[in-house]
Amino acid sequence: MVEVVFIEPSGNEVTLEATEGWSLMQVATSSGVEGIDAECGGSCACATCHCYAEGEAAANLPPPSEGELAMLDNVAAERRPSSRLSCQIKAAPEIEGLILRVAEVQS
Repeated sequence: MVEVVFIEPSGNEVTLEATEGWSLMQVATSSGVEGIDAECGGSCACATCHCYAEGEAAANLPPPSEGELAMLDNVAAERRPSSRLSCQIKAAPEIEGLILRVAEVQS
């Protein structure tokens, strides 16, 4: 299990244990994290699981794929250098302690 922290748009922090290999979008939606719409179900086709990766573990994330970068052009909230789609991040030991701040708007 990998511990990750989601910060909901309200500022509420939710610490979750993620099963290795699960997308962080799956972890968030199955645990009721507010603000992640995940309209496409995790197929990198909607940009409604937009988050900002924070904390030391963010440096350990693999770079976004071309498909993720293309979808990030469609986010409703401000796109920042730390913008990621949570459906494209897999739980792995390298990201233990990752903080994902959920974007204030998704669509």
